[in-house]
Amino acid sequence: MPKLPSWREYEIGCIVTQPGSARAYRTGDWRSQRPIWKNERCIKCGLCYIFCPEGCIRGRKDGYFEADLFYCKGCGICPRECPTGAISMVEETE
Repeated sequence: MPKLPSWREYEIGCIVTQPGSARAYRTGDWRSQRPIWKNERCIKCGLCYIFCPEGCIRGRKDGYFEADLFYCKGCGICPRECPTGAISMVEETE
């Protein structure tokens, strides 16, 4: 198997980051939709938290959940996995 170059050997223009540096980048900026929760429908099962591929859903003190919009990319997985339909996607506005 060929050896891959180190990150210092890539050409200018390649984006290479150090391991564990994802928190430094505001990845939610390219989102076109964001999730919103209807707490009256939420059963606090946590499936949205479990299935979020970015790990940006967090539990609140009252047991409900919310997305950290700094990192949420608006993929729409959380509403698809919600068994009660408590999460919906809305268009992002500035």
